[in-house]
Amino acid sequence: MSYQKETICVQGGWQPGNGEPRVLPIYQSTTFKYSTSEEMGKLFDLEKDGYFYSRLQNPTNDVVAQKICDLEGGVAAMLTSSGQAATMFAVTNICEAGDHIVCAAKVYGGTSNLLAVTLKRFGIEVTLVDQDDPKEELAKGFRPNTKAVFAETVSNPAGVILDIEKFAALAHEHRVPLICDNTFATPIHCRPFEFGADIVTHSTTKYMDGHAMALGGCIVDSGNFDWDGNKDKYPGLTTPDESYHGVVYTERFGKKAYITKATVQLMRDMGACQSPQNAFLTNIGLETLHLRMPRHYENALKVAQFLENHEKVAWVEFSGLKSSKYYELAQKYMPNGTCGVLSFGPKGGKEGAMRFTNALKMIAIVTHVADARSCVLHPASHTHRQLNEEQLLEAGVLPDLIRLSVGIENVDDIIADLDQALQAV
Repeated sequence: MSYQKETICVQGGWQPGNGEPRVLPIYQSTTFKYSTSEEMGKLFDLEKDGYFYSRLQNPTNDVVAQKICDLEGGVAAMLTSSGQAATMFAVTNICEAGDHIVCAAKVYGGTSNLLAVTLKRFGIEVTLVDQDDPKEELAKGFRPNTKAVFAETVSNPAGVILDIEKFAALAHEHRVPLICDNTFATPIHCRPFEFGADIVTHSTTKYMDGHAMALGGCIVDSGNFDWDGNKDKYPGLTTPDESYHGVVYTERFGKKAYITKATVQLMRDMGACQSPQNAFLTNIGLETLHLRMPRHYENALKVAQFLENHEKVAWVEFSGLKSSKYYELAQKYMPNGTCGVLSFGPKGGKEGAMRFTNALKMIAIVTHVADARSCVLHPASHTHRQLNEEQLLEAGVLPDLIRLSVGIENVDDIIADLDQALQAV
């Protein structure tokens, strides 16, 4: 029986049997017992499903991964220790030394650094492209060794709305998958698979947890990309893996090949697993995700309208405003709202931005975004501090840009704090 997203949030994943706990238990165990060596041997040979070590799989984690998978409409999913780990695994599961990635330039600074700096040391090159460019211009960023396209559905912090269909068509024309980070929109407001994306990643630390308590990440596979039809590009999935006695993932696991390989190979070797405790907390957050996301957006729209008309504000970017260049794209892909994150620039440039943030009382300056409490960040000084001026502009981070994450408090209280802080500009 299929359910709507609201029901999946509350009841998805965990289906207790007779006499079993109604609430998802925390399987706080590193290991699992078997009666015979032969049984455990089959697990190590991938001939049988089951649990043997929580670095690879854990029942609590698998329930939460399945819930997120169902929300996105995918075929398989896995949890990771953080959103950064999810991005790293999503890319390195199909890329290796000598390969190339096309990435939208306006993405989270940590993602940009991971792809352009850290993975470069591993021999994986990246070309950053302006996602607003027409297809023919974007196509110039591809190479024969391109293996993936990466972008965010709602970019952090610039608030750019991705034209998912344009990017999916471009990726598929070049025989590569589109990987979308859907952290800000969440599947409540956008399901990228419905518009042609192949793989979705999340920092579950954000709206999915919703309480700034539990780090986590997730990768979801649509099961739609034809790995076998592109064997020359993806030998890791379509040729024998000698570390598992020659198993070919696409032959053995079909549509679940991508997530299976990421779990049994990358998680086995790199170990960036999520703790069962964090998965449990994330599940609690997921139970109210469908209630919180509309409130975040409703509050953010009212705040954006207030800022747009404030004499101390130079500019505002929020796709819910009709004045936004991304309004039409937002209406197409996220007609019920995007998220609670907006960006704006107080007058006075960088100094004005500093005066504003320092004058806030209720709204906190934190290195976080997308939880129940309103918070701000000055990306040029914080999350994107490692980028030079040219890279900052390429990422859409202006010197005066304030990232405001609007929470679910009373919107009048949020606006009142913003108003009094703007008097310091």
